[in-house]
Amino acid sequence: MDLKLDKPICFFDLETTGVNVSNDRIVEISVIKINTDKTEDSKTWLINPTIPIPEKVSVIHGITNEMVKDKPNFSELALEISQFIKDCHLAGFNSNKFDVPLLIEEFLRADFDFDISTIELIDVQNIFHKMEKRTLSAAYKFYCGKEHENAHSSLSDAKATYEVFKSQLEKYSELEKNVKFLSNFSRMRRNLDLSGYILENEKGKPIFSFGKYKGNEVSEVLKNDPGY
Repeated sequence: MDLKLDKPICFFDLETTGVNVSNDRIVEISVIKINTDKTEDSKTWLINPTIPIPEKVSVIHGITNEMVKDKPNFSELALEISQFIKDCHLAGFNSNKFDVPLLIEEFLRADFDFDISTIELIDVQNIFHKMEKRTLSAAYKFYCGKEHENAHSSLSDAKATYEVFKSQLEKYSELEKNVKFLSNFSRMRRNLDLSGYILENEKGKPIFSFGKYKGNEVSEVLKNDPGY
């Protein structure tokens, strides 16, 4: 993979208690760090979410309440995780919409400052959807020619995401091999917040993307309905 790196890039995946960015918690995080010299480091943390893992969710990723009951919570791991990914670009599968916002929420709950303003975010799913329109398992089979074993294991998903990304760079000559280009290319739309609740309209004005004020300019809504 001939990717130009000005700083390391971390491919990561979360397993969680659910899909609500604000209310759910991380139960496992795996990170594969690609250093500027192309060496690799990886880490996995099993985390006590401090709230129950629903049984239907445990069926998906295989992590049970019993498995995490004696593990440290995110606040206890925040410094260690932050130090591992500090000053690294971040990449994942559906990460701009889910993994990155949820990770930031966890850092905020831990009263830990995690600044993403100086890094780039690459969403491998968005590249895939722009090019092929599929899921991670299908992307892995399409790009890598293999079945994605152990789906919903965070380490397996992170590895698959990284392998898909490398294959994308090899397959599509129009993809520039630098993080800035890939970060911009992997954005599906112009979001002004990570969760996609506020977008930018054709005039460059922030608008709501949901609720009764969907499509309305934020400034007008807050002026007329300040409690919203």
